[in-house]
Amino acid sequence: MVRDGYFYGIALFAVAALLFVLTHSVLLPVVPVLLAFFFLWFFRDPERRIPQEPGLVVSPADGKVTSILRVTTPEGESLKMSVFLNVFNVHVNRSPVAGILEDVRYQKGLYLNAMNPESADKNEQNMAVIRADEGYTIAFKQIAGLLARRIVFRPAVGTRLKRGERVGLIKFGSRVDVIFPGHAEILVKVGDHVSGGSTVLARIPERAPAADHDEQLVETLA
Repeated sequence: MVRDGYFYGIALFAVAALLFVLTHSVLLPVVPVLLAFFFLWFFRDPERRIPQEPGLVVSPADGKVTSILRVTTPEGESLKMSVFLNVFNVHVNRSPVAGILEDVRYQKGLYLNAMNPESADKNEQNMAVIRADEGYTIAFKQIAGLLARRIVFRPAVGTRLKRGERVGLIKFGSRVDVIFPGHAEILVKVGDHVSGGSTVLARIPERAPAADHDEQLVETLA
């Protein structure tokens, strides 16, 4: 369990005990007790079996794949996948690849519904850029949602991350975007439910194939 769960849980159990002592009522403490169990459950952090095959990109979060887009960035064509986390998902985030954390960019912002496409640009968010051991770059954004009010990201720039390593969390409903090299072989589809650290989102070939101009969806990342 994430330590935040213990803080919330113990505090609410203490409130329930205080209510019982002061009122001798068995009904008034029910609400804080139920909330305590909810927070203990919400901040669960289950162990995951991490795939070890080279070139694989695992999901940084639990949730549902809501979009897969081909995009243009200053570095060239990329693929962007969005994973939506509802309040019932595990909210611990993990590194999608093994490599060096090259950059971390935090941005204050709004708290639009994470399903809203504008949330990717306007909401509070944190982007991490990782140079994978195989040489390619993967970026992923932690994006706050309508209920989320705090993004946690612990590693410092320069840290070497393992694939599937815990790196932080987003409290309550939220969204994670993953940006792959343009020649990535996507292994999931929109509507799939994925698990952080264990579900393989894509495989990155050693060499990019010849350009294919019959692309799908194109957008520009700011």
